[in-house]
Amino acid sequence: MPAQPSYRPGKVARPVPLREAAYEALLDQIITRELPPGRHLVESDIAEVLGVSRQPVREALQKLNNEGWVDLRPGHGAYVHTPSESEADQLLAVRAVLETESARLAAQCAGSEELDRLRELCGAGVAAVESDDVERVVAANAEFHRGLTEVSGNRVLSELAAQVDRRVRWYYAPVARVRGLSSWDEHARIVGAIAEGAEGRAAALMREHTERTRLTYHDLVGTAPGG
Repeated sequence: MPAQPSYRPGKVARPVPLREAAYEALLDQIITRELPPGRHLVESDIAEVLGVSRQPVREALQKLNNEGWVDLRPGHGAYVHTPSESEADQLLAVRAVLETESARLAAQCAGSEELDRLRELCGAGVAAVESDDVERVVAANAEFHRGLTEVSGNRVLSELAAQVDRRVRWYYAPVARVRGLSSWDEHARIVGAIAEGAEGRAAALMREHTERTRLTYHDLVGTAPGG
């Protein structure tokens, strides 16, 4: 009897549905502010640019609307959502809580490899600022904060931080150039406190860091608290 062929287990590669591809393309442009708040999103134009029919674009816009990235206005169409002052404050307040605790926990358990990685991420951020590449700066900032929450050793905390990551990038994009190297100097001081095992100082520095970003955002968009 001839030997039976053997098969290795594995998943069959499936193409990404067009609606998901359209969703990711639009979301990326919204997060980076290539499509700024208030921009009118015309289905036919988007479909032409993406090389798809209007149906997947319509489905992508509906998903973006459900997630709060886009506003669907009956009779007027779709528009990139313009965040209110309270929305910005709520998100950035949550981010401050998560990352302050991340910094405190990181000071408890960061090893030499984790510290080297954080310093490497700081170096990448400084290089991005010096090259005046805002998109790289935003990505580097997100990577640094993601790396720090991972160093905390608290998986639940990391998962929660990941859930707000895209919206944090959306809010950070307009202030990245304004914050410039000062933001990365603050990152370096946080890493220094973590390296020394100074939990309280690491937490305080992170709290101050996130607060400066929040206030800079408000100043830039003209919605300072109480104003």
